[in-house]
Amino acid sequence: MKKNNKKTKILDPKEIMGTAHQALDIEISELKGLRNRLNDNFIKTVLTINEIKGKLIVVGIGKSAHVANKIVATLNSTGTPSQFLHAAEAIHGDLGLIQKQDVVLCISYSGNSPEIVTLLPFLKEYSSALIAMTGNVESKLAKAADLVLNTHVEMEACPNRLAPTSSTTVQMALGDAVAVCLMEMKGFKEIDFAKFHPGGSLGKNLTARVEQFVSSNKPEVTLQASVREVIISVSASKHGITVVVENGKIVGVITDGDIRRMLLNQEDISKVKAADILSNNPKTIDKNRLAKEAMQILKQFNIGQLVVTDNDQYYGIIDIHKLLDEGIN
Repeated sequence: MKKNNKKTKILDPKEIMGTAHQALDIEISELKGLRNRLNDNFIKTVLTINEIKGKLIVVGIGKSAHVANKIVATLNSTGTPSQFLHAAEAIHGDLGLIQKQDVVLCISYSGNSPEIVTLLPFLKEYSSALIAMTGNVESKLAKAADLVLNTHVEMEACPNRLAPTSSTTVQMALGDAVAVCLMEMKGFKEIDFAKFHPGGSLGKNLTARVEQFVSSNKPEVTLQASVREVIISVSASKHGITVVVENGKIVGVITDGDIRRMLLNQEDISKVKAADILSNNPKTIDKNRLAKEAMQILKQFNIGQLVVTDNDQYYGIIDIHKLLDEGIN
């Protein structure tokens, strides 16, 4: 293997920070340029996608393909059915996924990539509309499209002004702007977002109910329970707590801390009952409330467990560690 003798340039911390600032300043400047360039074509693009009868097909190649994939992911998770189509694969059979009711968004900075140019007649014929996202409004892609979104940049952030940096940032930001506008038009809310994210912490925080995280242990004692019975119940619960229930009503809780304080203050515990050591008015939450509400109560009162109820009847215990492990915050 040929050895690379090229020496690495050593930058001091000040130079590193200066280079980073310069790259970010260039990209921020290009984003401002994009903002000032938005016109009726952007509005028409949003309206066209919003009224789509099928799905949005986003086409790209090279770095633009990565941007296209990200735009598709964002749109799918925010209520606009979309699918990515790689330009190189499209000309070898994947064009079949485009239906006449679909809209195509084709991303190419130059607008003249050979694969894109080859596809243009078919993208036009097979779809209901072709939208171009390109940095070259005189390109073959732009001239073939029904709508053109101009992503021209004056300068790439790359020190050689070659690697797609500012241009891909502008493409991605424009895709986000389209997605956000569509969310507003569809009235897309938190609960809708959660429907598409059921497995992650985002979805859990928006939809998960207390009932899903209630411990399998349901410790309880009566008012007349002895200290021995209380200790056994607290120990068996694995949460350091038991609930005092009388005639189906929650009258208090006893924690391992309550037991320690009682032992320090009582020399003779033979006659001590649960009623003598319980804490009144425990914090409770209904099993049908959101799990994130339970976490808010736990944090607010700096406690480790909540008593869970079902129509004011004792249902079980929810523990802060369980919620944290499940990504509830």
